[in-house]
Amino acid sequence: MIFNSFEFAVFFVAVLALYWTLPSRFQNPLLLVASYVFYAAWDWRFLSLIWLSTLVDFAVANRIDSETVAERRRRLLWLSIAVNLGVLGLFKYAGFFVDSFAGLVEGLGLAANRPFLEIVLPVGISFYTFQTLGYTIDVYQRRIPAEPSLLAFGVYVAFFPQLVAGPIERASRLLPQLRAPRDTPQPGTIREGLALILLGLFRKVVIADGLAPIVNETFAGAETASGVALLVGVYAFSLQIYGDFAGYSAIARGTARLLGVELMENFRQPYLATNISHFWRTWHISLSTWLRDYLYIPLGGNRDGSRRTYRNLAITMLLGGLWHGAAWTFVVWGGLHGAYLALHRDRRHHTARTAVDPVGVGDAVPMIATFHLVALSWIFFRAETFAQAWAVLGGILTMRPGGVGFDAFWLVVLLGVASLLVDLQQRNRGSQTAVLEAAPALRGGVFGAMLVALVLFSGGDPVPFIYFQF
Repeated sequence: MIFNSFEFAVFFVAVLALYWTLPSRFQNPLLLVASYVFYAAWDWRFLSLIWLSTLVDFAVANRIDSETVAERRRRLLWLSIAVNLGVLGLFKYAGFFVDSFAGLVEGLGLAANRPFLEIVLPVGISFYTFQTLGYTIDVYQRRIPAEPSLLAFGVYVAFFPQLVAGPIERASRLLPQLRAPRDTPQPGTIREGLALILLGLFRKVVIADGLAPIVNETFAGAETASGVALLVGVYAFSLQIYGDFAGYSAIARGTARLLGVELMENFRQPYLATNISHFWRTWHISLSTWLRDYLYIPLGGNRDGSRRTYRNLAITMLLGGLWHGAAWTFVVWGGLHGAYLALHRDRRHHTARTAVDPVGVGDAVPMIATFHLVALSWIFFRAETFAQAWAVLGGILTMRPGGVGFDAFWLVVLLGVASLLVDLQQRNRGSQTAVLEAAPALRGGVFGAMLVALVLFSGGDPVPFIYFQF
């Protein structure tokens, strides 16, 4: 199992203390060892998959970079694609496709012998696979040169702050930082790193974990819960998954910053989006830009007319849904977002907006509408089966009679307001660590409130990060 919060804190402090006492030439070896130790804490056997991706893409990219014959370069690229997607397909999708085919055969009235296939999904495999694959494609397209140092490339693949749940870093951003000597962080950088870690813990422990019991109870009782209770549960999950994943990303950025490395911003207040395109420019940015650059644009993007554009959007989002999990519910989730994006593209001249514009009163209606479209799609993301998803949808649409727990309702309201206030401050000040710019008394009050909330919400059963399963 991956380290719990206390174990990770001890691990990170030990690594950090040693890291800044070592000469710069020893920092990357320490990061590589620490990253492998961190991953091995879950299951050391799956280190072999990280090593396979590292060695294959390092060797292939260097061959591609030195090769001048176009056909040979193309074959080498396909070798990297085959190895990476082959490993991902075996460990993540083999059982899904076998069960889907067996279900199709049984649906035709034929007998299907379902083989026993139970494969453990390695933590973070989707993230580091896309990261190494993107690197090889960039080298193939001559966007970047191949990395000559196996050590630096190994750290790029396995860098522990973002190894198991991203962000999916581009080689053009992260590799130059890993090659260069890193200076001891200045006081301002340390404050920002610690503020990001505290904010991430607040989002994860207080908001996400605080709402997890409500979400679990709501979806488990979807067939009998009242329409209002189901609606509260859907709102709770919308806040939970945002707090969970944005919390992880903030912790990753904060820990990396204390190590002298700057990771990309993965969330920019997505629930303040005023249209669905705006949402996808601010939610899981590293994945949405990866899908855009390595799938949507190579498919043709928006170059060949509306019909092909809609097709490309649909394919991109369907595969994006499947990336999240080996289940048809994830495909439906991706399909819904593909439909949303196609519809928005048809009307985009009415809703043009940049991803970082401050929020005004006039944004309330489109913001609320966009949030509810996203929340609707989260039902399929969270539901374990289609039957469960239909039960939630049906209960809400018919407003199934019944009550809602008073405590659950007000906890969702309280934590929803807390999340909104954090996002509004970040968006309108244009900074993830905007609280550091506040007056000392206000800054101390905010940090104090976060620490008190962390203490109050800690101590229960640990809730794994949702995106660890992807």
